[in-house]
Amino acid sequence: QVQLVESGGGLAQAGASLRLSCVLSGRTIATQSMAWFRQGPGKEREFVAASNWDGGRTNYALSVKGRFSISRDNAKNTVYLQMNSLKPEDTGVYYCASSRVNMWSSVSSAYDYWGQGTQVTVSS
Repeated sequence: QVQLVESGGGLAQAGASLRLSCVLSGRTIATQSMAWFRQGPGKEREFVAASNWDGGRTNYALSVKGRFSISRDNAKNTVYLQMNSLKPEDTGVYYCASSRVNMWSSVSSAYDYWGQGTQVTVSS
């Protein structure tokens, strides 16, 4: 049984930083490609960031390039999303997703498992 649990969301001021965590259970993260998606108020779910099994290949949405970074800690079986220079438009529910395929896709259908999401709210 594969489960993903996100945490680390909350309220932040514009320009501040947050780090989201996603703990994977039921599989080793070392053989899972991981990704983050988000859904803002009144918006469709959109791609944020992804990495392949070892983090050697990454992919970022244009809107977050240079501000966000995806990484992983194999010992903790956890993937992170470091979010810097936050903007109000970053507000939304952030979802963690995984895939057994070694890739870095921005397409949601490429991922097999999803977490329940963690809320991020950025105020101006």
